[in-house]
Amino acid sequence: MNLPQDILSDLTAMEEGAGRASGFLKGLANPQRLLILCCLSQGERHVGALVEATGIGQTSMSQHLARLKAEGIVAVRRDHRMLYYRIDHAAVTQIMQVIHRHFCEGKSE
Repeated sequence: MNLPQDILSDLTAMEEGAGRASGFLKGLANPQRLLILCCLSQGERHVGALVEATGIGQTSMSQHLARLKAEGIVAVRRDHRMLYYRIDHAAVTQIMQVIHRHFCEGKSE
């Protein structure tokens, strides 16, 4: 079937967008990373505070934070020997609000 060029270009753009969205959501699709993001949605935290708040071990925490950083989901700042993380993607802040509302407050649709 031959589709008009404008439909093909729209379809190509949608496929590219779907691929980017899928990769982005894979970064979120882990219970421990969601727990970390839940803590970070309340503000910037240093690694030790995240470990304490979540119960995630230091090694696992470092791996999850590295993945979130590589995906552009969090940003890090260094203050002497301490690393502080924060959510660095506006969509993540909105997604975490929706997740909290639907899954943590018990308000599902």
